[in-house]
Amino acid sequence: MTSLLTLLTAVGAQLRDRLRELRDDPERGSLSVEQVIITVALIGIAVALVAVIANAVTSRSGQIQ
Repeated sequence: MTSLLTLLTAVGAQLRDRLRELRDDPERGSLSVEQVIITVALIGIAVALVAVIANAVTSRSGQIQ
């Protein structure tokens, strides 16, 4: 039981230190509007590509004998 308490104390201390570092630099890891727009566009392109490929496979599967 003592080793578990020691482990939890150490993990808690590490989390406190990490949160303190993140509060000191609030803009670290923030996304810009451009990055969000580019990401949404890439996801849209990927979804469209999957739809086109699925449609092509479905239409060609009828031709297999």
